[in-house]
Amino acid sequence: MQKVTGLAELEAWRVRYLGRKSKLINILRSLSTLPVDERRDVGARANQVKNQLEQSLAQKKEELDRSVNLSLQKESIDISLPGQPYHLGRLHPTTRATREICDIFISMGFQIAEGPEVEWEYYNFEALNMPAEHPARDGFATLWVDYVTESGTRPMLMRTHTSPVQIRVMEHAKPPIRVIAPGRVYRYEATDATHEWMFSQVEGLAVDKNITLADLKGTLFEFARRLFGKDRKCRFRCDYFPFVEPGVEIAIDCFMCGGKGCRLCGNSGWIEILGAGMVHPEVLRGCGIDPEVYSGFAFGMGVERIPILKYGIDDIRLFYGNDLRFLRQF
Repeated sequence: MQKVTGLAELEAWRVRYLGRKSKLINILRSLSTLPVDERRDVGARANQVKNQLEQSLAQKKEELDRSVNLSLQKESIDISLPGQPYHLGRLHPTTRATREICDIFISMGFQIAEGPEVEWEYYNFEALNMPAEHPARDGFATLWVDYVTESGTRPMLMRTHTSPVQIRVMEHAKPPIRVIAPGRVYRYEATDATHEWMFSQVEGLAVDKNITLADLKGTLFEFARRLFGKDRKCRFRCDYFPFVEPGVEIAIDCFMCGGKGCRLCGNSGWIEILGAGMVHPEVLRGCGIDPEVYSGFAFGMGVERIPILKYGIDDIRLFYGNDLRFLRQF
């Protein structure tokens, strides 16, 4: 019994000496086979041994229980003490900006549309009024991909903008159309503080009867006020994009200096936020939409540019450098 140090060992000891198949129990069961004189003496001695073993068992169990309780008390946890804090996950600043932009346009009646990131040249360029050798293609440093088929190799590319999604929507949907296309885009160019080979865009499209430039201006003005503040002013200036006519550049008055001129706005008082315009009639016609009946507007913006402007971030590479010191600020 002295060698028993745990409840499992104590149970094994009980089974061995007091169990139904133990020697002591067998002796008690065989008393009826003994002569009367021996039966009395053997029975008395066997019961005496049984009582002693049961007392020893009870004492040892009490001793072990007391030892376990003391051990539990020493190892007990004060639940009133504050727990160890765990770092909570956060949304990436690009994801936060994308969701904020999408929520604004969804509230205006737009739907989200998605498309492949590895795209055909037709959707990325030709359907957007940029045929082969068009000079506008030089502005898109393209990453090309070989698509291997049984009949040979066909060129594909990593989409340089999310405009191909708009083409795919117009091919399969009838006006009225109101969609936004968020997603990653890719450019074959060196990275620096203002350029990345991969970044995010949100582009929008609306096609219906009697849509005018006034509708475009009202939509984007409301967007700018909701995103940057209700006191924002917007400026629309002519610009060129091959898939819209006319094309415009939208800028807001600098929210740092109030339009007076500072480092953020390049001392101009204005900050460009996106490009837009009326969908070119040839683009509509190529998608099977009659430009004599329908018209539309389109717009697009770089998502990273929004937190860059709102939070004064001076290097776009911080968004994809996986530096937790930067990411934990959002």
